[in-house]
Amino acid sequence: MKCFSAAVKPDDATCGSPTWIGKGLTCVCFKRKGAYERICINLTPQQEERLKRLKHRMKVYFDASRPDHQDALRALWSATYPDRELSGLISDQWKEMGWQGRDPSTDFRGAGFISLENLLFFAKTFSASFQQLLKKQGGKRSAWEYPFAVAGVNITFMIMQMLDLDASSTLKPRTFVRPVFLQILSENEWAFDLLYCVAFAVMDNQWLQRNATYMEFNDVLKSTRAQIERELLMDDVLRIEDMPSYSLLVEQ
Repeated sequence: MKCFSAAVKPDDATCGSPTWIGKGLTCVCFKRKGAYERICINLTPQQEERLKRLKHRMKVYFDASRPDHQDALRALWSATYPDRELSGLISDQWKEMGWQGRDPSTDFRGAGFISLENLLFFAKTFSASFQQLLKKQGGKRSAWEYPFAVAGVNITFMIMQMLDLDASSTLKPRTFVRPVFLQILSENEWAFDLLYCVAFAVMDNQWLQRNATYMEFNDVLKSTRAQIERELLMDDVLRIEDMPSYSLLVEQ
């Protein structure tokens, strides 16, 4: 068995190791509470295939000329405002959803088409939570709120950076979040999209706790990432649904 030794920051030492550790695969060893633990980092064929598909999704740029991308935008509008007709793909109506201008396609540059897929997945899977966050219905809201749709694109980009999925599986990971996520991905192909929904709910919750304004959005995003990382590394988190913050989501 091939292992890499690694030091863990003090904050990480409070997190346990998932129960799936130690199945005879290539692993990374790290010291926790005086003992060495192992996290597997070589990939099973199923993990390889699902990671390949996810990485492909991450590399697709939004192309306003593609009919399927246009259809996805229309689907997002319909899922968000089911009783309202969209006048066009370029329209002032999009500003109501939290896009920066009349043409939402200009806001996808940082995260690509997958950020639109994430928003659409959120709208369809957790419609009640999606609508609550869109309409800023929960808690004491700021006078200068974050723009919903643009915040969603930023959350997609944050998760992509956090998971570091382009890193080689043969190298020591910079964080244990990546191998933990890959194990979760092997159990659920939609793990990335579910994690996105949890992260959005966590971000809004952090926003309310801090009584933040738009100028503090980046700070809230950083604290959101830290919380997501902590939860993924908890002992009993083997699925996205096991994360404590998953309870923030309402499916209906």
